[in-house]
Amino acid sequence: MANPRLRGWRKWAKKDWAIAAVGFTIILFALTLLFDSRNPTSSSSSSTFNLPSNHHLIPLTLLHRAKATGAFCLDGSLPGYHFQKGFGSGSNNWLLHIEGGGWCNSIETCEIRKRTALGSSKYMDPLIPFDGILSHQSSQNPDFYNWNIVKMRYCDGASLAGHPESEFKNGTKLFLRGQLIWEAIMSELLSLGLSKAKQALLTGCSAGGLATLIHCDDFRAHLPKDATVKCLADAGFFLDEPDILGNRTMSNFYHDVVQLQGVAKSLHKECITEMEPSKCIFPQQIIENIRTPLFIVNPAYDFWQIQHILVPAGSDPDGYWRRCRLSIQKCDSTQIENLQGFRSSLLKALSKLQHDKEGGMFINSCFVHCQTWMAETWHSSNSPRINNKTIAESVGDWYFNRKVTKEIDCPYPCNPTCYHMDFTQPS
Repeated sequence: MANPRLRGWRKWAKKDWAIAAVGFTIILFALTLLFDSRNPTSSSSSSTFNLPSNHHLIPLTLLHRAKATGAFCLDGSLPGYHFQKGFGSGSNNWLLHIEGGGWCNSIETCEIRKRTALGSSKYMDPLIPFDGILSHQSSQNPDFYNWNIVKMRYCDGASLAGHPESEFKNGTKLFLRGQLIWEAIMSELLSLGLSKAKQALLTGCSAGGLATLIHCDDFRAHLPKDATVKCLADAGFFLDEPDILGNRTMSNFYHDVVQLQGVAKSLHKECITEMEPSKCIFPQQIIENIRTPLFIVNPAYDFWQIQHILVPAGSDPDGYWRRCRLSIQKCDSTQIENLQGFRSSLLKALSKLQHDKEGGMFINSCFVHCQTWMAETWHSSNSPRINNKTIAESVGDWYFNRKVTKEIDCPYPCNPTCYHMDFTQPS
């Protein structure tokens, strides 16, 4: 079975991302994905994923009431969200999804970011499609299709956890107000009916997955006590692991983000009293204190983490990892052994959740990143599976307490249903 390249990841990188760290280059999902067919009898040339004729585009709503609280994007523009109203039996149920897009860790990188859709609503697409877990099509999203569905746009560069007290007084015009954005959007959604939710799910991808972990218990606290409220983090379980040279690249990066944007105020007090605050932004520490039921979707070979935590730019001066970090299928046996060690670190970091009776997980052996907001990876005839279950089926079983769901895939290359990104292919 052929593995699609989903090459849109690379095609739109310059346009859509301005994420920063020393030597970091980050890639964003594009709204239109280019991929090879998974049918081994079909052509190997790439084809464009065309939206079906009944595919609705959801308009951007700017949060005008944010002016009152000063909840601004990095450039001072208004934050926003996309909202599709629920219907039928889902009219009183809500699914909130927080957009991903990395972080900025310095004045310079936040300045770059504020001139993109990840730092300013001036550059956000006014209309976007809702796919995967956001879809209103029952065939694509069997358990949540008729819920009220919201996509929160991400424009602060600190997983909706920055604080204005950290802003600069030297004339630099950067608004570090992620926490205020979170609070302002929540306030508006509560007034639109979220306050009466019967069932609710907070989700997010990548940096949005981290934001989901940070704000999970606060989300629960705003909703009725008798409501079923849970959280789902997709590709947001970033590891505090050394790179191949033994350097703590990700740890140093997060330290800069936390210091720059005053993120510690949004982290669990129990953690920041015991250790360096920047350690408390790592998911392994966050889940120690989360009380709300939690589900983790994460590939064991998350390409973003391999490219930026395990083998970041600058850690491979001789180019030994050049092809492997871009395509797991180009790795030699020694490199695969290193990747298996990274997988083991992920499973060890998730050990608490594995023993949590209310927790769930879907850890597949794919070389990919976010998987919940695309039909191809969330729920379709060709979606990745573990024990013959898609991510959507596994999440549904967990949310509705149909089955205990702790799906952990066998090590690469055992799963033929995986999507494996291949950045060595021409775009």
